Amino acid sequence: MLKSEEVRRQVAQRLRELLPKAKGWQENADTKIGGQMADLLAKFQLAGQEHTLVVEVSSLGQPRQIRAAVTRLNEIRRELPGAHPVAAAIYIGPQSARILKSNNLGFVDLSGNCYLAFENVLIEKEGKRNVRPSTRPLRSLFAPRATRVVRVLLIEPGRAWRLEELGKAAAVSLGHSHNVVKRLEELAWAVRNDDQRIRLSKPADLLEAWCESYTYRANEITSYLAPERVTRKFMGEVARVAAGEGRRYAFTLNAGAALLVPSLRLPAVHCYLEGDPGPVAQALGLRPAAETDGTLHFLGPYDPGVLHGAFEKGGLKVVCLPQLYADLMHYERRGSEQAEHLRREAMGY
Repeated sequence: MLKSEEVRRQVAQRLRELLPKAKGWQENADTKIGGQMADLLAKFQLAGQEHTLVVEVSSLGQPRQIRAAVTRLNEIRRELPGAHPVAAAIYIGPQSARILKSNNLGFVDLSGNCYLAFENVLIEKEGKRNVRPSTRPLRSLFAPRATRVVRVLLIEPGRAWRLEELGKAAAVSLGHSHNVVKRLEELAWAVRNDDQRIRLSKPADLLEAWCESYTYRANEITSYLAPERVTRKFMGEVARVAAGEGRRYAFTLNAGAALLVPSLRLPAVHCYLEGDPGPVAQALGLRPAAETDGTLHFLGPYDPGVLHGAFEKGGLKVVCLPQLYADLMHYERRGSEQAEHLRREAMGY
């Protein structure tokens, strides 16, 4: 798959081809507009008028990535009301095209599809097939060990990593971290600077793609009925016993979110716990229960990387923010709503 700089270069060329009468064409990459970074800013004159195109480039033009691009482009439009926002990708299919049109946004892809509508300009071409379909599924990028690298990158999205540092932080081999980074570069979600350090260029796209392939139910869930109402005091008891047993633990889902936003209700407690939950449950006086009846649920991590980056809040361990977001996205009790609140208020991408 093309790297991000090459996708951006070809998108700019495609725009010039679609607007052959444009004069004084100027291009700027990675331009900060308000709180967003525009991948490409193109200024030109057409029929005596000045125009500005603000382009958001996404390696994948799938609906989930396009919805995220819509959010960012709408924010840019509020900052630059005279500009014309455009989404770009290698391929934008019919569903993604409908999403963009319904939001009055233009689009262009490298497969021949486009929609540009501003002032006296209307250029529309649809129905072209993807000229560069990916032959490698994303599944390999989100295999258990691979997500260790993904998680480390998402915890510090602005950091530039040496490959050795990244592998060590993620507890994977140099070869494994190389393979993950190579795939991220192919998807234009990661880039290298002049020192060959690796950083994420599209953390939001990576996070959303991970959430599409992951559910908290990938972890083994063991449920119990607590002898008392679940409160933060009860969570403290869970943490005390787990630590006393020498176990790593971290709260997630409602429990993790409630530690960050104290006003949230706490209908049940979900807690990652390494090892057999039996001794901890026995020390707490818990009775086994069906998941639907349980008030405390221990999650056996599907991979040790789940607990990487866990941090303290109010003296209790919470999973890292990307893990908490990914867990919440498919949680039945208003999880996606809490996830978006978390992302908006605490994650920054």
